[in-house]
Parts: sequence; structure tokens; C-alpha cells
Amino acid sequence: MSITMKKTLLYFVLVISVPALACAKKPKTPKPEVVQQTVVEEEPEPELTEECLRNVSIVHENVKNKQYEDAYEHWMQVYTTCPNANKSIYTDGAKIVEYLYNKATDPAEKERLANLAVQMCDKRIKYMGNDPKYPKAYILGEKGLAYCQFFENDEVKEPAYEWLKESVNELQTKSKLDVLFEFVKVSYNLYRSNPDKYGEQFIADYTQVGGFLQHLAEDPAYKNASAAAQRKDAIDQIFAASGAADCSKLDELYAGFVQQNTGVLENLIKVINLYKRVNCTESEIYFAASEAAHKLEPTEESAVGCARMCMKKEDFQGAITYYNEALSLIEEDDDDKDDYLYNIAYIYLNLKNYVDARSYARRSLEANANQGRCYMLIGFCYAAAKPYSRDSYGAKADILNKTVFWAAVDQFVKAKQVEPEIAETASKYIADYSRYFPTKEEMFDLPNEFGGGSFIVGGWINEKTVCRPAK
Repeated sequence: MSITMKKTLLYFVLVISVPALACAKKPKTPKPEVVQQTVVEEEPEPELTEECLRNVSIVHENVKNKQYEDAYEHWMQVYTTCPNANKSIYTDGAKIVEYLYNKATDPAEKERLANLAVQMCDKRIKYMGNDPKYPKAYILGEKGLAYCQFFENDEVKEPAYEWLKESVNELQTKSKLDVLFEFVKVSYNLYRSNPDKYGEQFIADYTQVGGFLQHLAEDPAYKNASAAAQRKDAIDQIFAASGAADCSKLDELYAGFVQQNTGVLENLIKVINLYKRVNCTESEIYFAASEAAHKLEPTEESAVGCARMCMKKEDFQGAITYYNEALSLIEEDDDDKDDYLYNIAYIYLNLKNYVDARSYARRSLEANANQGRCYMLIGFCYAAAKPYSRDSYGAKADILNKTVFWAAVDQFVKAKQVEPEIAETASKYIADYSRYFPTKEEMFDLPNEFGGGSFIVGGWINEKTVCRPAK
């Protein structure tokens, strides 16, 4: 700006200011205040010189060869003088700073580099935040990651929360997996520092990110699906161990939400899945969400929720109906298939319908052969049965009915074999039920039946077993 113009502007300011001062001395009729607008000149775009572009190339080549210390001086020059030249300034810069930070021993130097890593993201946003592939939201995610990585002494990492949150909210399933995972970790840190203040926020963040990771893990077109599944398992573990998964607390948070979303299937399914993940499937809110979702569009999740509701109300036939409906809605290789079949078998056992109980237990074993619980259940069915009637077998019926315990114990033995974790329980039942085997005298009295050493237990059981006397 020329000296003449500056004088003119100064005169203009004085002319305006003098009347204002006069009015201050003689407060008669107030005049409206004149608000003067200051014109802020935009900072000019840094000039892209030939030297700058040459240094960018040198830096990139050094970084590619992992010569980070050689690259630093050239990098700092381009970072300072032409930060708008190329995004490699920031991607290469992140590698250089990380290397120097890990090598540094002086706390002051480490702090300088930590701040530089975060400030670098701010500068990138300023000059390259409009990049369609790596927009501001993406860079904010990088900023959050940088803070979490370099500010090691900050246990909570609170400054990173808002950066990560904005990034995740904007990019959703397009977010980097590291950003999604770190966002939940920071949210958990905040919750741990003040559960009352951050409890609801942590649950909401976990639910949101869990949904994104689940979607990515199930997307066949997503090349990192297995990594997404691993991150999903990791945040599930964080949430389960957090204490925020208290069922009564969840009920407080989601009672109103479910009531307001009885017509929004997507939101109801999110609640159902959340309650399943934290094992709160006996909750009335879980039941309400399941029932509302099932009315809108029957799904596996809603059918199972309704089945559990029926179980709690002891509506066993209703539970069987809903479990069968869930089975009709799942994929053939669904991991939950064996569970639903077992649950139906268990209901039939309690209804003393031993034939159907065994049938569903066997179907469950077809889906997953390593289930000791199914063999245990079949054993209980056999032990409770009386396939021989006095009308057909006369006095021999009482002895023949003891053969069911041979068949039952055989099942308990199989349970131990396929699932060693329940060996102690299975062994207890083997010992208990072995006492009810036919005695030596009873077996001697029925040589035609027990003389061959093997025996086929009759009736609906129809199992071949080995004859052995009670001990």
C-alpha cells in the first residue's frame, strides 16, 4: 500500500473518530454506533518454485529408501516454504517424524516431534483439505491417530476424540480401520475417566463403529474384511470388559429410543444386536425391540428375540415356533444354527417330549458335531424314558426299562469325548446313572435278552449298547 493511500486512510479514520469522541463528552441524544469493518486480506498461496519441487522429489526418494535423517532437512524446507506442493509432503513427513520420534531420547525433542505430527495435519487440511480422495475428514482421522500415537503420556487422549468423531461421522464405512478402532478406544478412555458423564456416549460410539465394522466384515467386495472382523472382535472385548454393558443401564438408555423407533426397522435391529453382544437378552427392552422389529419385517434376530421372550413367559410352544422361524430365515452355514436347534431340543426335554428333543439335538449335532451338551441332553432323554410296558413285556418290563441307563451313559461318555471341558460334569452323571443298571442277578434271569453281551434298547430309543451290571 502506498504512503499516500496510508495517509488518506488515516485521515478517513480520524474524521470518523473525532465526532465519536465529541459525543462521548456531551452525552445528549445517543447516536447509533458505527461499526467499522476490517478488511482481512487473504494469505497468498505459497509460490511453487523449481527448487521447492526439486526438494519434494529428493525427500520422496530418500523416504522411499528409508533414509529419513537425510530427508529431514529438505523436508522441513518444503514443509515451511511450499506446503501446498504435493500431498507427499505430509505422507512422507509422517514417516520421517515417526522415525525421528522413535529414535529420540530427549523428552523435549520428543515433545517437539509429537506436536509437529499433529500440526502437520492442520497444515494439510489448510492446503489440501479439499482433496476429493483424502478430504478434511480423512486428515482429521490421521490427526487423531497421530495424537494417540505420539502423546504417550496422555492416558485419556481426550483432544483426539472430536477429531476422530468428526472423521468417523463423515466417512462412516469409508473410514480407515485404525481410525474406527482408535475412536472406540478413546471413547472408552473417556468413559473410564468419568463413567457417569461419558457412559451413554461410549455406548453410542461402540454401537456406531460396531455396525460399520460388521458391515465391512460381511462385505465380500471389501479386501480387508478379515481385518475388519478382527477389529470388531477387539471392540466387542473392550465393550464387554468396560462395565458399561450393564443391562439395567442399557435399559435406561434405550427404553425411550425403542419406543420412538417402533416403526424404524434399522434402529430396532441395532438395539437387538447390541443386547445380544452384551448378553442382555432377558431384558424387556430387548423383547420390545424384537417384537416391534418382527412385526415390521421378520428376521432371524427378531425371531430369536421373540423366542426368548416366550421362554421367559413360559410360553414354550411359542418359543419353539419362533426358533423354527429363525431357522427358516438364516443361511445354511450360520454359526447360530446349532444353538437354535439345541434350544428347541431343550424345550422339548422340559416338556417331556423326548422323541422330538432327541431329534432336534441330533440336528444340532449335524450343524456342529463338537457339542457335548447335545449328547448330555440325549442321555437325559434316555434316562427318563420307559420304552417297555408291562402290557407287552409283563414282569420283565421293570428289568428291561433299566437298559435305558446303558444308552444314557453311552451318551455321557460321548459328551466327554467331544468336549473335554464338561468331562467332570459328564463323569458325575456316569457314576450316578450306572447305579441303575440291571444287576448281575437280573441279567442272569434274562439270558435270552442279555446273554449275547450286546443289547438293542427298544422302543423309540433303538440304540445298540453293551450289557454291563450295576456296580
